[in-house]
Order: sequence, then C-alpha cells, then structure tokens
Amino acid sequence: MTENDDKPGHLARRFQQIAVAVFHAAVEEAGYDLTPVQYAALTTIGTQPGIDQATLAGLIAYDRTTITGVVDRLVQKGLLVRQASRTDRRAHALQITDEGHRTLDGIEPAVEAAQRIILAGLSNAEAATLMRLLRKAIAAGNELSRAPQQTALTDAARKK
Repeated sequence: MTENDDKPGHLARRFQQIAVAVFHAAVEEAGYDLTPVQYAALTTIGTQPGIDQATLAGLIAYDRTTITGVVDRLVQKGLLVRQASRTDRRAHALQITDEGHRTLDGIEPAVEAAQRIILAGLSNAEAATLMRLLRKAIAAGNELSRAPQQTALTDAARKK
C-alpha cells in the first residue's frame, strides 16, 4: 500500500486503467475491435439515431473536438454513416449501419462479461454500493469536467 492509495484521484485512475484493460481483453477475445469510447458512441447512437457529433459528445461526456476522431474510426470500420442534417447544414446526423447493429448485438455478451470481471472482487451488495457512490460522486463533479456529461438529449441540444 502506498500513500497514493488514500487519494481518490489515484484510485479512480487505477480503476479506470483496470476497466479499460478488462474491456479490451474481453472484446478482443470475442473477436471485436472497439474501444470503450467507440462502444459508448455506438450504443448511444443506436438508442438515438440521427444525433449529431456535438450532441453525442455531450451524452457520453467526451471532448467535442476529440469525438470527431472516434466517429471517423467508426465510419472507417463501416459501423456508422454520416448524413447531412436536415435541420442544420453545419451538422451531420449519425446513423448505425447494419454492420454496426450486428457488432452491437455480437459484442454485448463480452461487454457484460467485462463488467462482471471489473466488479469481481465485490459482493453484489458492495458492487451496488460502489455503483451508487460512483454515480453520486460523478454527479457532484460533472460540471468540473472538461467534458461535462449531458443528462439527456434536450440538455445537450440546449447547450449548443
């Protein structure tokens, strides 16, 4: 145990490192090539087809500039398409392709397994408490982030 083990920032960073490593291992073993951010983007677009990149960035709490690269890679993989927005000539509506839907369907068991592995050292009650406390801490600090998460499509649209 080091003195950093008493610092929430250090522990959050270590937990995130572990979560990303577990996600990558599970997804790669299942035969997929997606990062956690690409997965978050794909699932969000899947539930809200036609959103633009700025809205997507807000919904997954990702930097608006950097989200372009994430979307670019998903388009290159054939999982997304960009279409001209009907309401804003500067924006592109994002849609999942058939291959993107197949990828989401196929990857889900690996993602669920990764989530179980991430919490494997905890009892069900401890895992539920950790999740509740993480949500509470994130909600309290959300606006301090360089990329605050929007809680709903309307919040993201309002802040454009």
